[in-house]
Amino acid sequence: MSPSPQVLVVGGGPGGGSAAFWLARRGVDVLLVEKKHYPREKACGDGLTPRAVRQLIDMGFDLDRPDIHRVVGLRSYAGDVMLEMPWPEHSVYPNWGATLRRSDLDGRVAALAESAGATVLQGVEAVAVLENGSLSAVELRRKGGEAEVVVPQYVVVADGSLSRFGRQLGATRRRDYPFGLAVRGYWESPNSTDGFIESQLDIRDAKGRAMPGYGWVFPMGDGTINVGAGLVSTFKGWKDINTSRILEAYLAELPRHWQVASEPLARPIGGKLPMAFSVGPKSGRNWLLVGDAAGAVNPFNGEGIDYAYETGRLAAGLIADALATGDSDALAVYDEMLVAEYAAYHRVARIFVSVIGNPSVMRTLTTVGMRSRPLMEWVLKVMANLLEPEERGMAEKVYVAIERAVEMPGVGLLID
Repeated sequence: MSPSPQVLVVGGGPGGGSAAFWLARRGVDVLLVEKKHYPREKACGDGLTPRAVRQLIDMGFDLDRPDIHRVVGLRSYAGDVMLEMPWPEHSVYPNWGATLRRSDLDGRVAALAESAGATVLQGVEAVAVLENGSLSAVELRRKGGEAEVVVPQYVVVADGSLSRFGRQLGATRRRDYPFGLAVRGYWESPNSTDGFIESQLDIRDAKGRAMPGYGWVFPMGDGTINVGAGLVSTFKGWKDINTSRILEAYLAELPRHWQVASEPLARPIGGKLPMAFSVGPKSGRNWLLVGDAAGAVNPFNGEGIDYAYETGRLAAGLIADALATGDSDALAVYDEMLVAEYAAYHRVARIFVSVIGNPSVMRTLTTVGMRSRPLMEWVLKVMANLLEPEERGMAEKVYVAIERAVEMPGVGLLID
């Protein structure tokens, strides 16, 4: 390792791994530091959507390994109504997704970055050194070892939803934007090779009362399934309920085909999900935030892996260009590029999660909307952000259709 790499990447999750890979591919001297050691557990559904799969393909990730389970679509429940929908065909993204435990995924992407020329250090914590409020250096700390100070030209901040490094730089979450809370665990299941991921939009407690939140099952293909529950801060009563209680209620009514054992393989873990690019500022004179550190989680579905890969790649391109041209102002366009790529979509998503936070609206949406396959296929396409480039304006049109579904039974007639 050189004493001071050109670029330091803080955090070895999807955003950091992607940034390190694409920087190394551009010939940049890049150091990736991960506070923990691979493999490490993450509170994640372990799902890879077609957008995430596309990014992994571009990095040369081996998606044919036997421990990677391919999924062909979504099976969605709302009470007694069930609908199976395949991933849509797309000109850019594959029509399939996958599942792989984050404990395996992140280390493999970091290894790809290392193969491309990056240096990867595990068990190293990065702490910002500030002068007059600006990032001037970074202290690297190892447990039981001497701290080392490096002075990279640029830093990619990819240390996750808590982002201690980002907070040191003054990054904060907008309180008027939604955030999510989620918990997940692993259970044994003889149906772990199911080709569909599964969601439940109407969870009830033991007395039949509706609970705020949603549940999921992601089959892992290895004899286990990832079962989780989450809720968004726009849901009515979200402060008064623990996600573990939602998970317990969901497990009690889990479809029989999963045949889960009574106890999880390990204690479920949870986390907080900053959404809709709610964290800022996202850039400084010599640093950029990516992934969960920037709040890049999709409010529609709580998905963050693909946006971490995408923002890490975007940040890497800007920094590589800045190094090649000597123009540090190149980083100033990062926020504009994020707005151009994601702002309209996430604005619709914020409106959507605010609307479904009303229990009566959520019930109507699930009972009426779920009975219209054409509507739900469009909703899946929008929620997974799989619109074709020429369909970008369609997100708002679908949102209008959802609003009409709340008010008008038989909305399927509008789009059949």
